[in-house]
Amino acid sequence: MRKAFIKPPKKIPFLLRIGLYIAKKETGKDLLPARLLSWYPRAAIGSGVLEMMTAKGKDAQEKRLLNLVRLQASLICSCAFCTDMNAAGIDKNGVTEEELLVLQGKREVQSVKTLTIRELVALQYAVILSSTPPDLTEKFIKNLTREFSEKEIVMLASTIASVNYWARLNQGLGIPPAGFSEQCLVFNKDTL
Repeated sequence: MRKAFIKPPKKIPFLLRIGLYIAKKETGKDLLPARLLSWYPRAAIGSGVLEMMTAKGKDAQEKRLLNLVRLQASLICSCAFCTDMNAAGIDKNGVTEEELLVLQGKREVQSVKTLTIRELVALQYAVILSSTPPDLTEKFIKNLTREFSEKEIVMLASTIASVNYWARLNQGLGIPPAGFSEQCLVFNKDTL
């Protein structure tokens, strides 16, 4: 298994140790990204605040939607740590094997009838915003604004952006998966 490019600092400031404790309690894991961010406390605090403020979902339907979006963005960015972490919620959020194949680009979306129109638009949004450059066509924006309120669009965009932030940070530090999920998911870019 690949290792991070750098090691965590031996001495971590007290306030950051509190944050690490909370993160471990929340996730059940000693998170390497958080430990490595301790080298630069401002980045650690900013990243922690970003994560705390990211949408979690107010009901089962919204939690499922956000889980799908996070996982799709993780797969598009090819972040092993993010994919591992975001795949951990798929069972409790009712994400099926067929849906996972769609997210991975291994099955045509039309062949899976369990994804709602809102979920399909949100997944397309995750793909668009996680690609460079993002291609927000007028047709897509019309679909997005038809399915989601302004508040929901900001929630989706900020969630997708958060995953993209973590993906680039984790990749930039060489952070491997942490064992959140038994799934081994990869994105097939040939079908994008």
